[in-house]
Amino acid sequence: MLRYALRRLLHAIPTLLVLVTIAFFMVRLAPGGPFDTERALSPEVEANLAAKYHLDEPLGAQYLRYLSDLARGDFGPSFQYKDYSVTELIAAGFPVSLTLGALAMLLAVLLGVAAGATAALHRGRTLDRVLMAAAMTGISVPNFVLAPLLVLGFAVLLGWLPAGGWTEQGASALLLPVVALALPQVAYVARLTRGALLEVLSQPWIRTARAKGLTEREVVLHHALKPALLPVVSYLGPALAALVTGSVVVEQIFGIPGLGRYFVQGALNRDYTLVVGVVVFYGAIVIAFNLVVDLAYGWLDPRVRLR
Repeated sequence: MLRYALRRLLHAIPTLLVLVTIAFFMVRLAPGGPFDTERALSPEVEANLAAKYHLDEPLGAQYLRYLSDLARGDFGPSFQYKDYSVTELIAAGFPVSLTLGALAMLLAVLLGVAAGATAALHRGRTLDRVLMAAAMTGISVPNFVLAPLLVLGFAVLLGWLPAGGWTEQGASALLLPVVALALPQVAYVARLTRGALLEVLSQPWIRTARAKGLTEREVVLHHALKPALLPVVSYLGPALAALVTGSVVVEQIFGIPGLGRYFVQGALNRDYTLVVGVVVFYGAIVIAFNLVVDLAYGWLDPRVRLR
């Protein structure tokens, strides 16, 4: 397993290189520049700024310089957040995004597995139809629609929860953004769990367990649920990517000072180093999480051999 993990990490290097290259050149294709403001700068000031951040060099030279700095773990300075490096901004925003994403992932797995298992055990009945209809609704409604609806309903109309903020609002400020991030993933996990559990419950060894006199609860919890979770575990990698992209919108809507909000502001302000740094950092996180998911898959199913 260790050899497999090391090989996967080595294979991640070309992937990250491609990601860095695409992000580096795409952000520079956008119109405008990092120092374009409403007040025109004098040519001397523009030249000094360009020289300070090496923007006066050819694009190829800038790319090679950035790769050299990145190899040393340096994401470069931020063009818009004065006196801050991109590494410092990531260090400040990532714990917030990690908290939000981890809570959303936990909520999605707990609710999704419970809903999917309940629907499978009531196959064809009213409860099954209601849960799957709710799951389809959750899949169909994107985060950027769901989040404002939650704010309108629970913050504006009912006044039960704060509409945004972070530390100043306490734990209650977490509820709406976590739910907005988690609900679409709850729907996916529920459908995956239902389908997998129905397939496992039809296997001969499940009939054997029932023939031994085990209760349905014992059969599901001790024999059927673990293999039924394999598709859910496989989905956790794409789910993380969905939470990452969804958090960019959700953090902006709820005014959460996470990494997604920095990314949006960096894109709007043409903060090249900040945008590329966040993209590379998120890419590394997704690759690492996919590796953890593969290792967990091998642990859950002994038949899987990681090579």
